[in-house]
Amino acid sequence: MTIEIARAADVAGGEEILAPDDWYVPAAPEALTDRRVEITGPANPAKMAIDALNSGARGWLADLEDASSPTWENIVWSIRNLRDAARGTLADTSPEGRAYAHRGDIRRPIVVTRPRGWHLPEKHVLVDGVRASGSLVDFGLHVLHTARQLLANGHGPYHYLPKLESHLEARLWNDVFTFTEDHLGLPAGSIRATVLIETIPAAFEMDEILHELRDHASGLNAGGWDHLFSLIKVFRDAGPEFVVPDRASVSMSAPFMRAYAELLVKTCHRRGAAAMGGMAAFVPDRADPEVTAAAIEKVRADEQREAHDGFDGSWVAHPDLVEEAERLREEVPPDRFTTHFEPAARLIAEICLADALVDFLTLPAYELLE
Repeated sequence: MTIEIARAADVAGGEEILAPDDWYVPAAPEALTDRRVEITGPANPAKMAIDALNSGARGWLADLEDASSPTWENIVWSIRNLRDAARGTLADTSPEGRAYAHRGDIRRPIVVTRPRGWHLPEKHVLVDGVRASGSLVDFGLHVLHTARQLLANGHGPYHYLPKLESHLEARLWNDVFTFTEDHLGLPAGSIRATVLIETIPAAFEMDEILHELRDHASGLNAGGWDHLFSLIKVFRDAGPEFVVPDRASVSMSAPFMRAYAELLVKTCHRRGAAAMGGMAAFVPDRADPEVTAAAIEKVRADEQREAHDGFDGSWVAHPDLVEEAERLREEVPPDRFTTHFEPAARLIAEICLADALVDFLTLPAYELLE
C-alpha cells in the first residue's frame, strides 16, 4: 500500500532519495539544547512580541507565517521588532500611556523565527521584474538586521521552515543558508533550522530533509493539523478509503496520526536532532476561571502525551500556559537521542509506521454525521 501511495503523492520526485545510514546532524548550539516549552506568536504588534519575551518560555517562535497577516506594513514592523528585540531595546507604549519592555528578572527566550512558505510571493519586492519569494524576503531581512547581534548575544539566526513537501526544498534552503553565511561573513553552520513536517510528502522524507540541511539542521516539528489538511488535500480523489471523519473527531490519538508522531520522534533521535511537538492551541481566559481550568487540563493532556512519546519540547499559544507546560515537562523528561539500534528491526518497524501514515481505515468507531 505504501508504495502505491508514495507514487500517488509523488513523494520521491522521480529520484532515489534514501539518505545514508550512518550520519547525525551537528550538535545543537548551547542556546538550543533545552527547548522544552516554546511560545508562539506574531512579532507585530510590539506588545505581543514583548509578552512573548516576558513569558518565561525557553523559546519564542516569532511567527511571520500562520500568526501574521502578510501585509507589507506587518512584515516591516515584524522585522523592526525582531531587530530591536535582538538589541534589547524593544519597547512599546499603549494609548493610555503604559510602557512595556522586556523584564530583566525573567528568562529571555531564544528567538526562532518562522518565515512565510515558498508558495507565498512578496509583491513589494521585485527581482528582475518578478515578485520575490515571501520566504526569502522574510529570511533575508531578518538575517541581515539581526544575525550579527544574535551571535554577539550568544545565540544565532535560528528559524522554523514551514510547508516543505520535498527534500529538494530543504536542499534549496541549505544553499540559501550557505550563501548567506558566506555573503554576510557569518560562521559556517551558525544559521540553524527546524523543519515543520506538516505535509504528507514530507512525512515520507524526514531523513532526507535532515540530511539535505546538513550542518544547518536542528530538528523537526510535528505540525499535526496542517498535516491532516495535507492528507485530505492529497488524497481527496483517491477513493472512499481515504475519507477522514469529521475534524472534531480526529485527534493525535488516531492511528495514522500516532504513526506520524512516532516516526518523527524516531527519525529525529536516530539522527541526534530535536523532535518538537505541536502547539497546545488552548487559550485561557483570565476573567473566567472555568475556561482557564479547561485550557490547562487540555494542555496537560497534550504535554503528557508528547513527553511520553519522546518529544523534546512543544509549543503553547499563551503566556499563562508556559508555567504549567514547563512543570509537566519536568515530570516526564523525554528519552533523548536513542542512537543505537538494530538496522533490520528498525527498518521493519519504520516500514510499518510508513504504511500506517496513510491508513485511514484503522480508526476508532466515530458517530456518523447526517
